[in-house]
Amino acid sequence: MQSDQNITGKTFVITGATSGIGLATANALAGRGGFVIGVGRSPSRCQEAESFIKSNYPKADLLYLVADFSSLKQVKRLAAEIKEVLASRERGLDVLINNAGTFCSWYTTSAEGHEMQLAVNHLAPFLLTHELLPLLRKAPAARILTVSSGSHYRTWINWRDIQLRRHYNCLWAYKRSKLANVLFTAELNRRLKGEDRIRAFAVDPGLVNTEMGLKATVGLANWIWKKRRHKGVSIEEGAATSVFLATEDLGDTREIYWKDCQPKKPSRYSLSEEHAKRLWELSERMCGIKSVDYGLRA
Repeated sequence: MQSDQNITGKTFVITGATSGIGLATANALAGRGGFVIGVGRSPSRCQEAESFIKSNYPKADLLYLVADFSSLKQVKRLAAEIKEVLASRERGLDVLINNAGTFCSWYTTSAEGHEMQLAVNHLAPFLLTHELLPLLRKAPAARILTVSSGSHYRTWINWRDIQLRRHYNCLWAYKRSKLANVLFTAELNRRLKGEDRIRAFAVDPGLVNTEMGLKATVGLANWIWKKRRHKGVSIEEGAATSVFLATEDLGDTREIYWKDCQPKKPSRYSLSEEHAKRLWELSERMCGIKSVDYGLRA
């Protein structure tokens, strides 16, 4: 499905790029000649990831930055660092890949007090996308990819308990955050109407053999992730759709949800403009921003 076209001169920001799908995506794009800015939470993991890619592609144009997505303050700092780096190179941003994600067995909150999976998997990319829009608008054909999951099907949002304080189920919290990714993508495209040079897509990598679900899980959730991961595809296969959407000519397609390098219909709930708008406005308040200040109007 994918060509090996050279993408020299293009800039890619990839969050969660120190392991799994994110690292495989960064490796593929750097190998094709793109300038890759990878983002990770741990300085040592960032160094390891950079060394890994450099061992495969010694001439790779690559930079890793550190940010913890459980803190919206760090997300804003990261955006400022990216802007500074690209200003020094006199270039914009072609592709933002919101790949970072987490899974937590127990109820925990972010630096700002939001339920952790909602904060890392949805609010952080929501804010980062807003902050990087000025750079994306400089590109001739920019794309915003947000890695979701097939787990968003058969899921809905309890608006009366958005923080899941009344009843927390770790699997449900994860599924809900992945639904939020699709709702965000749909509403982002609506608000970008008229800006044909920027398009947003939600990516379903499928079931992938990664360690993400093992990092902060115990008991039944840990057992489920261990059983499921062995049925998954390789991380390179899991990254294939992200790489495809980041590099290929997609014509004038308006399909927002993609799996196996092909468009796929997302859940009916995720296509609801009412739900998408409600989540967007709630996310604005949680992040302490107003989208109109970034040129995004309802």
